[in-house]
Amino acid sequence: MNKITNDIVISKAKVIGFDLVGFTKAEMLEDEIEKLNLWLEKKFQAEMSYMERNISKRKNPKEILPDAKSIISLGLIYNTPFKHSGKNDKGKISRYAWGKDYHLIIWDMLDELETELKEIDPQFNSISYVDTGPVMDKVWAVKAGLGWMGKHTNVINRDVGSWFFIANIICNYEFDYSEKIPDFCGDCTACIDACPTDAIVQPYLVDSNKCISYQTIENKNEIPPELKGKFENWLFGCDICQEVCPWNKRFSVTTLLKDFFPRHPELTYSEVMEMDENTFKKKFADSPVKRTKLSGLKRNARFLFE
Repeated sequence: MNKITNDIVISKAKVIGFDLVGFTKAEMLEDEIEKLNLWLEKKFQAEMSYMERNISKRKNPKEILPDAKSIISLGLIYNTPFKHSGKNDKGKISRYAWGKDYHLIIWDMLDELETELKEIDPQFNSISYVDTGPVMDKVWAVKAGLGWMGKHTNVINRDVGSWFFIANIICNYEFDYSEKIPDFCGDCTACIDACPTDAIVQPYLVDSNKCISYQTIENKNEIPPELKGKFENWLFGCDICQEVCPWNKRFSVTTLLKDFFPRHPELTYSEVMEMDENTFKKKFADSPVKRTKLSGLKRNARFLFE
């Protein structure tokens, strides 16, 4: 029986296309769950009730995989060499949703990686997630040395910035664990200062009720009127806190994956309001934009332009 080593995982992950790979011990998340519970007590989750469920699984990976020993954390860059036009009559779509839905891409990559590892050692057992299960993705990424948690609550890597998706493989293997990266935000408050709705209420703490991304994607109700005029033309999602981050301005790396290249980075008011269900479903068939549904996209357009 062959043994799976760090080098084998890293090599195979890089060939498949992952940009970052780290390893950490599968352990109880005591401090992180305490912070999560405080966040929930403040109602900063807004209407995202799923954040209140499966707390015990978020805390203990062994409740997901009983023989869990390690977490393999993976990063995939989605930044592209393109920018929004800056035109005032266009609603901006968040960079992560410019191309194909990252879940569809990363699920295939994870399947390939886990299959290859099981071929090396049939005893390898794993469960993987791409922010769709009861797993604290960013926490594991930080513990696995992919970067540090920025004040905007996105993970920042010194070499590539923060424009990357995170996936985690919970597995029954022991590895040499990665060094945790120190927090290099320093005294910088660029993300806090730039947020037009003051959603970053203090460093490392975001109130979803005020967050443009939450309001334009997750919120299924009307957008609070007190936020009117503060969205800076963001139609779906928001990238402001990442755009102003010095680490992204200086060190961000672009992806080679054409699937992430922009198809619909912006839409005008008339484009959205004239769209019917069939057009919407066809246009955004494999796009994250479909999450907000046509009714949500039209609500967002009205909020921006009417």
